Amino acid sequence: MKRLFLLTLMVFAAIAATAQTRKVSVLGDSYSTFQGYNPEGYAPFYPDAHNDVKEVGQTWWDLYIQAKGYQLEKNNSWGGTTICGTGYFHRDVFHSYFISRVDMLGDPDIIFVFGGTNDAWAHSPMGEYQYSDWTKDDCKAFRPALACLLDTLQKRYPKATVYSILNSELQEEVNESMRTVCDHYHIQLIELHDIEKQNGHPSIKGMRSICDQLLEAID
Repeated sequence: MKRLFLLTLMVFAAIAATAQTRKVSVLGDSYSTFQGYNPEGYAPFYPDAHNDVKEVGQTWWDLYIQAKGYQLEKNNSWGGTTICGTGYFHRDVFHSYFISRVDMLGDPDIIFVFGGTNDAWAHSPMGEYQYSDWTKDDCKAFRPALACLLDTLQKRYPKATVYSILNSELQEEVNESMRTVCDHYHIQLIELHDIEKQNGHPSIKGMRSICDQLLEAID
């Protein structure tokens, strides 16, 4: 009996140790930024004078990582960026769109893709659903660019689990596009709701709500 008990403890200890070493990478926009935690030259939103999030420990991704006992691998988030290659004022943003940053996520076990907000706010073109043979012109539109992004992530990081996060209060056309493309790639889409925001971005309360919704949604 004592031997069985010790063996059980060893198994649980091994599981706990494995969980604690899981590495998380984030591919995002301003909602996931924090000064000093994103690549040099990127535009961070946080901290901001008109938002009460002042410490990295108040961000949704750090709250989640700490709650799970994981570690941050890479946070490749850039304020104002779109998933597709068409940004605000219909400008070409291929230098910063999500697909251009796919190879900069390190060696993660978990990848959070938190985008689509700027595509919605910039009224980027939606395009048609397309699941292969993308060209640069195809990826000027949201639907083909999202499919290309998720397909590339799954092939580039075959051992990682990819989760897509959908902001609250976006146009239904964007929401439905995210649902359709994520379903095609069997990627769990976490649709946020009731996120408190200041200056258009999650407040401390909003960040905590995002973390709580992730914890609830992800088994």
